[in-house]
Amino acid sequence: MFGTRVGGARMTLLLALLAGVLNGPRTFAAIALVAWSAAFGWLDIAGTGLGWLGAPAPAALLTLLALGELYGDKVTTRKRTWVPAVIGRSAMGALVGGAIALGASDPASGWLGAALGALGALVGTYATLPLRLSLGKRFGRDLPAALLEDAFVIGGIILIVSFAA
Repeated sequence: MFGTRVGGARMTLLLALLAGVLNGPRTFAAIALVAWSAAFGWLDIAGTGLGWLGAPAPAALLTLLALGELYGDKVTTRKRTWVPAVIGRSAMGALVGGAIALGASDPASGWLGAALGALGALVGTYATLPLRLSLGKRFGRDLPAALLEDAFVIGGIILIVSFAA
């Protein structure tokens, strides 16, 4: 994205894992940002098994899902640890981690990046919940904590893509 391509397979896989962790709090925000990064050519995954993410239609659909989720997170009380939500976060974490690994490295790292992304999403789902609840208590309400969490996820994914690209 900014010409700061990260060298080394270990760093690439670390980025995939971190992207997965950032996918834990939000199911669709990270994958939507990764899809647009691919659509604009910042993350080169064209010609890979995840190249379809870079097409405008999937990127737009994922963006709509992400916006709906960002809104829904503020108005519903469903827990992120609800089993279907955890499965969805893990699946999207796998896509995010795989795309980051493929965009920053050789095609052989895609599967490992996907596995690390899924693992990271599980960690992020459970590790960020106590932090969100604690921040909500400190602020006296949940909305400021939720908005900070959104900013952290979005900013973190943009940073990771800039290093991976």
